[in-house]
Amino acid sequence: MSSDPLMTFDDTEIAFESRSDSALRKTHFVFSSMSKPWMVKIGTFLTSFALRIRFPVKKIIKSTIFEQFCGGESISDCQKTIDSLGQYNVQTILDYSVEGQEREESFDHTKEEALKVADYAKNNPNIPFCVVKMTGLGSRSLMSKVQAGEALSGQEKRHFENIRNRAEEIARRASDNGLKFMIDAEESWIQDVIDDIVHDLMLKFNKESSIVYNTFQFYRHEALENMKQAFSKITGAGCYYAAKLVRGAYMETERERAQEMGYVDPIQPDKEATDRDYNLAQEFILDNIDRFSVCTGTHNEHSSAAMVNLIRKKGLEKNDERVYFAQLLGMSDNISFKLAKGGYNVAKYVPYGPVEKVLPYLFRRAEENTSIAGQSSREFMLVKKEIKRREALGS
Repeated sequence: MSSDPLMTFDDTEIAFESRSDSALRKTHFVFSSMSKPWMVKIGTFLTSFALRIRFPVKKIIKSTIFEQFCGGESISDCQKTIDSLGQYNVQTILDYSVEGQEREESFDHTKEEALKVADYAKNNPNIPFCVVKMTGLGSRSLMSKVQAGEALSGQEKRHFENIRNRAEEIARRASDNGLKFMIDAEESWIQDVIDDIVHDLMLKFNKESSIVYNTFQFYRHEALENMKQAFSKITGAGCYYAAKLVRGAYMETERERAQEMGYVDPIQPDKEATDRDYNLAQEFILDNIDRFSVCTGTHNEHSSAAMVNLIRKKGLEKNDERVYFAQLLGMSDNISFKLAKGGYNVAKYVPYGPVEKVLPYLFRRAEENTSIAGQSSREFMLVKKEIKRREALGS
C-alpha cells in the first residue's frame, strides 16, 4: 500500500511548536553529540565513572540528555511534561524506567510505582495507558529458566507466582481506573513466558473491551504469525485482543546469543522484511478492528503514513479509541505532533525515575541513535531546519 501523499512528516514548525528557541538549541546540542559514536562511547563511560566516584555530574545529566528523554524523577515531576504535551493533543504514557534491579523488594517497588501511575492517571484524561516491563516485576533469569523448561525450587516457584500476581494486580487497578495496560516485549528467551502471562490477563480483563495489550517486535521473523495465532486464541475464547507494534530493541544481543548457543537466529534477514511484516500487521489489525485494538509504537514515517491510509480506507474516525500512535519522548516529534494536529490519537512514552537509576535507559537511547540508520541524523536535520526557519523569520 502506498503512503498517502497528503500525510508527510517534514513540517518542522508543527514538530517543534512546543519548544522555545533555547529548548530547541539544547535539543540541537544533544542530537549533535549523539550523531558522533565516539562521543557517545566516551560520554557513557565518563558519566558512569563520575557517578561511581560521586563526582557532581547529576545536574549536567539532568539538564541535557535526561531532560531530552525523561519527564522527571517522580510521577509528580512529570506533570509539567504531561501538561505541555497535552496542549498539543499529545497524551502521555508514564514509564518507570528503572532497570536491572534483580531483587524481590525492587520488583515490589516497581509494582507499587505502576499502581501509583494507574491511580494518578485515573482523573487525568492525558494519561490513557499504564505500562510495565515484566523484568521490572520479576527475575529475568527465573523467567529464562521457566521458558527453558528447567525444574524450579520451591522458592523459585513462589517467586514466579509473585510475578504473575504483581502483573494481575496492576491490570486490575488499571481496569478499575478505566485505563489500558501495556506490557512491553523483551528478549526471545523470556518472551514466551511473558506471552503466557499476558494471555492469561487478557482472558481475565479483556472480556468486554481491550484492556491488556501485548507487544510484538517485528524484527523477529515469527512475530506476525505469533500475533495472528494469539489473536485467534484470545478472540476464540470470546475476548478482545490488543497489541503494541514495535520494530524491536534487542537485535545485537539476540544475534550474539543465537550464535553462541547454536540456535536459529530469531531476527529478520533484513530491514525490508521487518518493514513488510510491520505493515502487514497493521493491515491485519485494521481488517479485524472489531475485536482488535492497537498502539503503533514506531518512529518510521512510512508505517505511520500507511496506518493513516488504513484508517481512512476503513472509514474509521481519526480518533477511534482502538487505534493509537506512540513515540518516545524527545524523538520523532515531527510524527507525533503532526498526527496529533491532524486529530489522531497520539501518546508519548515519558520515562521517569531517579537520574542515576535511569542511566541504562538513557545510554540505550544514545547508543540506538548512533546505530539506527538515519535516526539520529534525521532528528538532527529536522532540528537544524527549524532553527534556520526561525532565524530567517527573525532576520
